Amino acid sequence: MDTSINFPNIGLYFENIGKSITIFGFEIAYYGMAVALGMLVGVMLAYNEAKKTGQNAEQYIDVAMVSISSAIVGARLYYVIFSWQDYQNNLLDIFNLRKGGLAIYGGVIMAVFGVYIFSKIKKLSFWQLVDTACIGLVMGQIIGRWGNFFNREAFGGYTDSIFAMQLPYNAVYSSDITLELASNMKVINGIEYIQVHPTFLYEMLWNVGVFIILMLYKKRKKFAGEVFMLYLAGYGLGRAWIEGLRTDQLLLFGVPVSQALAIILLLFSTMIIVSKRRGLKNRKQESKGD
Repeated sequence: MDTSINFPNIGLYFENIGKSITIFGFEIAYYGMAVALGMLVGVMLAYNEAKKTGQNAEQYIDVAMVSISSAIVGARLYYVIFSWQDYQNNLLDIFNLRKGGLAIYGGVIMAVFGVYIFSKIKKLSFWQLVDTACIGLVMGQIIGRWGNFFNREAFGGYTDSIFAMQLPYNAVYSSDITLELASNMKVINGIEYIQVHPTFLYEMLWNVGVFIILMLYKKRKKFAGEVFMLYLAGYGLGRAWIEGLRTDQLLLFGVPVSQALAIILLLFSTMIIVSKRRGLKNRKQESKGD
């Protein structure tokens, strides 16, 4: 199988991009390494943010253990539920994470739920926890998205834009190849390539922007939970349009599930931010009037 990945319109050609590395006879997928590195850096950022804001930073080690374990379960369940046709005849494949198959929204939902339970048990402020943790979460997403690059997955339809990415036809899942991609196949040096939107790259760059906004905005927040709501809105806005480009969408009644969820969370979080800020402004004006 050819292992090249090309970005012809910006002159980048990578001839040997494998999917894994072998250490002492054990194969380790780059996908898993990217996700693990993202988690580690994310935890470190949340820990550092907790120290800066005068919180007990050590508690965020416990938060990380709860949220990461919950996120892995949630991300896998979300993917399996909406791709059940791929697993119904081979249930053991559900536990084979080395092939990929983690849906970020499932991970976020379960991680938030896990943190909520943790906050109730420890009698801590849930909103302060998620305001702090989302700084690390978005960084984890930035790094973790590179796992899709090595796996040749999570790409979009055909494009000849400046960021167009070429992948060998025999290196991707056939189920992700649309008729449009097949009809625009390119043969280079005897190798068949599909040319796609690198949606993993779009999302990674978008999340860099979200991270910068959160870092600049966190000192200006007006209520507990606002930074987390801003994360949901920012990420939701980007995911809503990026998901529409992808060829591997998880569908429910013909509707891309993650796209619909992104729009719902975008609207919900924006409404909360506007409502909370308006309420605070009105109370401030009323107190001045008194």
